[in-house]
Amino acid sequence: MRIAVGSTNPTKVRAVENVMKRIYGDVEVLGVGVESGVPDQPVGIEEIVRGAVNRAKRALEKTGADLGVGIEAGIYPFPETLTGYLDVQVCAVASPDGVVTVGHGPGFEYPPVVIRKILGEGVEAGIAMGELVNDPELKKKRGAIGVLSKGLLTRTELNEIAVLMAMIPRLNPELFGVSVPSPTAPRSPLAGV
Repeated sequence: MRIAVGSTNPTKVRAVENVMKRIYGDVEVLGVGVESGVPDQPVGIEEIVRGAVNRAKRALEKTGADLGVGIEAGIYPFPETLTGYLDVQVCAVASPDGVVTVGHGPGFEYPPVVIRKILGEGVEAGIAMGELVNDPELKKKRGAIGVLSKGLLTRTELNEIAVLMAMIPRLNPELFGVSVPSPTAPRSPLAGV
């Protein structure tokens, strides 16, 4: 099975590969550069979802793979938070039959200075966090969540959760009425554990 990820960011590609290998076994995962169709720093859940869906569909169109996967992170207003915003990773999975399934991972807060840079200056969260901790490559490695969780969760692991959530309907085709894009049904995610 060939799976195209609408990004060349290694944390996103690795997250998709890790989850899809657990589900399907032998997979070929490739990262491809595509436009998200949303700002570099999405604000609002609609923008985040639209970016993920656009990435998934464009990766599928560009490669003719069995599945296209898009992951988009952004902030959205959330009550009772210190800054008024949470960051979330949204994943969309598109198949050639036109079905798109979506899920997202846990939300977390950025420090107030990062939110101010995002909203006031239009700076991307990964860049603002990289500046804060003096690591310009932060978003391609452990990510802001790696810093903020003190190493308890990496960006790859955070993205894996979003990917798995987007696959829930595909893991349960009989409950959701969706097709599975491989000749065989997916294997149990717990196989080999």
